[in-house]
Amino acid sequence: MKYIYLNKQFKDMKKILLLCSVVIGFVVFSAMQDNKAEFKFVEETHDFGKITQGKPVSYTFKYTNVGDEPLIITAVESTCGCTVPNVEPKQGTPVKKGESGSITLTYNAAVAAPFNKFVKVTSNSKTPTKMLYIKGEVVAAVGK
Repeated sequence: MKYIYLNKQFKDMKKILLLCSVVIGFVVFSAMQDNKAEFKFVEETHDFGKITQGKPVSYTFKYTNVGDEPLIITAVESTCGCTVPNVEPKQGTPVKKGESGSITLTYNAAVAAPFNKFVKVTSNSKTPTKMLYIKGEVVAAVGK
């Protein structure tokens, strides 16, 4: 009688272990499946070099959605009013897998001095926050 009771417990334990193995396998498999959107920029830093004071300059950062899901940029925030971003397609518009977009940064070269500026790009990608950098040196315009 004791043998039958232990045998039943062993069978129940095997079922529990099998169930746990299946659940753990599912969790591990799900974690490995990271099907989020992801953007890949051609470059994330641009050096304007020397630019003339009083003449705004712009640079376009191009990206492609290399993830599996549509990429949605929810915000592009500048650190100051001297750097203005323009997003194409517009913020909130899904960029499908394999499609491209761009973020143009316009810097107002008002003060003669070196500069290092960045914008923070927030999205639904694997890397939800990305920084884009511009730098250079503003030189006084001739005759000023």
